[in-house]
Amino acid sequence: MSEPIWLTIARELQAIAQTGLTFTQDRFDKLRYERLRELAAQLVAEGASIQVDKVLDLMRGENGYATPKVDVRGAAFVDGRVLMVRELSDGLWTLPAAGRT
Repeated sequence: MSEPIWLTIARELQAIAQTGLTFTQDRFDKLRYERLRELAAQLVAEGASIQVDKVLDLMRGENGYATPKVDVRGAAFVDGRVLMVRELSDGLWTLPAAGRT
């Protein structure tokens, strides 16, 4: 099952904006990339029937070169117990990760 076209377009717009904001030195380009991110947030908000400010806040939290986020986790058992680690981001317990993005 594929995602809706509005979400595919919004993801690509967000990635272009995020990458552009990472590398631009020009203040006018920065304004253009910020506007592109706002348009992506509006598209997601309309398609998902949620507030644009919430989407924009999430998008603003992403920085750096836009790449897929991959997280690999594994379970380690010793004497009937499982190894858990505390996440730095939220303080909750989870399985250990092999790599973080």
